[in-house]
Amino acid sequence: MALIRSIIHMLWMAITVVPYTLAIVLGSLFGMRGTSLYRIARAWLSLCVHSARPLLGIQYRVTGMEHLPQGEKSGAVLLCKHQSTYETFLMPAIMPHPLAYVFKKELLYVPFFGWSIGRLDMIHIDRSLRAKAFNKVVQQGKALLAKGTWVIMFPEGTRVERGQKGQYKNGGTRLAIDTGVPVIPIAVTSAKVWPRKAFIKKPGVVDVSIGPAIASAGRQPDELMREVEAWIEAEMRRLDPEAYPAEPQPLAAPAQGGSAD
Repeated sequence: MALIRSIIHMLWMAITVVPYTLAIVLGSLFGMRGTSLYRIARAWLSLCVHSARPLLGIQYRVTGMEHLPQGEKSGAVLLCKHQSTYETFLMPAIMPHPLAYVFKKELLYVPFFGWSIGRLDMIHIDRSLRAKAFNKVVQQGKALLAKGTWVIMFPEGTRVERGQKGQYKNGGTRLAIDTGVPVIPIAVTSAKVWPRKAFIKKPGVVDVSIGPAIASAGRQPDELMREVEAWIEAEMRRLDPEAYPAEPQPLAAPAQGGSAD
């Protein structure tokens, strides 16, 4: 049953992405820019997320929305746990501001999906050009944040298995420090129902926990990222304790005194 439902949902996404992509491409050719195109993309992402409930039995539960910065021009860098494709679709669907993903340029060549994101205000980089790539992130990130668009990054760089932790890279905190905006840590338990690189999905609830904003002023990138990492990983253990081994307990101290046999 899970296989059939997964096939149906995949076909649904494949079919519906075509008209939305055409709307974005044609809109860009006729002068639509920025938020107008983003709304079209967001509508399709929301459709995919919400259709996952009847088709796959997958729903989401969000806590911590009150931690998000308020105000139309407020800026933020969102740093999110990355376990599956689900949160890539979910974040734009639930966030009150337009989001700009930082992603590898290879995604631009994915039919329809890549053609769409290439016309949106996103930040695509060549990861082999390390310094130049980060300079581009800062340059475009500043411009987007000034317009009220939030930048979202996956600090582990790629999807990780349920219960695992990747290497947290400091690009997101460097951007936040350079632009003077806070970072928002986000924990997501998507791998419980939509495992990394898995075709078959399972019914269940994806928990999304948004942490308190962390000011970036006066911080060092590595030190700030360690704080983000500590919060996300602790929250992941709280939300999905079954995925993580129990913490080893300290050995009991040997009894003092006693009599010899």
